Amino acid sequence: MKIQTIIGPLSKARHQRCCECDLLFMLPPLTRNQAAYCPRCDARVVHGRDWSMTRLTAMAVTMLLLMPFAFSEPLISIRLLGTRIDASLLEGIWQMSRQGDPLTASMVAFCTIGAPLTLALSLLYLWFGHAFGMNLRPVLLMLERLKEWVMLDIYLIGMMVAAIKVKEYADIHTGSALIAYLALTLLSILTLIHLNLEQLWERYYPQEQPEGNSEALHVCLSCHFTGYPDERGRCPRCHIAMYQRRPYSLQKTWAALIAAVVLLIPANLLPISIVYANGARMEDTIFSGVVSLATSGNVPIAAIVFIASVLVPFTKIIVLLVLLCSIHFKTSHSLKTRIRLLRLITWIGRWSMLDLFVIALMMSLVNRDQLLSFTMGPAAFYFGSAVILTILAVEWLDSRLIWDAHATGNAEYAD
Repeated sequence: MKIQTIIGPLSKARHQRCCECDLLFMLPPLTRNQAAYCPRCDARVVHGRDWSMTRLTAMAVTMLLLMPFAFSEPLISIRLLGTRIDASLLEGIWQMSRQGDPLTASMVAFCTIGAPLTLALSLLYLWFGHAFGMNLRPVLLMLERLKEWVMLDIYLIGMMVAAIKVKEYADIHTGSALIAYLALTLLSILTLIHLNLEQLWERYYPQEQPEGNSEALHVCLSCHFTGYPDERGRCPRCHIAMYQRRPYSLQKTWAALIAAVVLLIPANLLPISIVYANGARMEDTIFSGVVSLATSGNVPIAAIVFIASVLVPFTKIIVLLVLLCSIHFKTSHSLKTRIRLLRLITWIGRWSMLDLFVIALMMSLVNRDQLLSFTMGPAAFYFGSAVILTILAVEWLDSRLIWDAHATGNAEYAD
């Protein structure tokens, strides 16, 4: 068992199954400053960082106070054709919706407004709900899935890209809400880092170590509790059905992956942005937009956009295809390498939303009718849908299926 001292508490030894490789091991007593990792696949089993609910609630209240300013006030401003134009987060979403694409606008709205707002309100619910004896399980379950959808940091990078693109047409100035947005982004990142859901489950719904045959223990993928299903086949802690393997995991992953591949074809062939300048129409696909950034001297920004919008989506698809084929063909080689690849695409997948955030900002900054205007191309919807589908495909893939080919553990966890 590998234990690292970092910054919650398990005072008794207990049996634990790894959520990523299904290995059963004995988890030793841990102090508040320790984290534990699976001895086979190195998955983090116990999160060492643990903030009190008082501190988390204070962070949530502060985020809620900052949100009206960060979302509605100008983030950046330009002076275009003698006119000052302010760009706010809400204005970009409204422009996307007004120009006839409310679905794409809703994708941006959820990742930049909906998810952060839900995070803050959920923490407040835990604070008040515990005090009034309310059911906290749905909120704890939702928080487990919410983390990767809070994309304020990616929107901040999108702001930089949009500012560099607009620099060709106008002078750029920082907006009055930029400090509030930076503070909100920093607070959300710190909250997600220190939001220890395992300790929250232990705090609100503690469970005794189950007695009996340890080999028959199941792990709940929803709350990570290791135990026996109740008489209705549910996890005794979170009341979600417990299964040996996630039902229809491969079918759902294949369906999401194939749909994403199909959508990426028009997403890369059709224009994702259209600029009207002095009556001339200029269209950019995802790749041509990267090339134009590079040729204008913004090579670092072009590299960021290329990685987020081209390299990451196709890397995710290739890795998912490799993982799915290895599961179907029961490949027992390079197990640790494959699980690392799965963790990698889980972490990088959200960054592909960068292009949509840039478009939302550009639409609120450059919109001066036919003299100079910026509008979203048809590829934006296909690209946003493909990104969301790849995120879901990774979420639906039960990583324990990768290790099923390694039935008895005779090979020493091959790299």
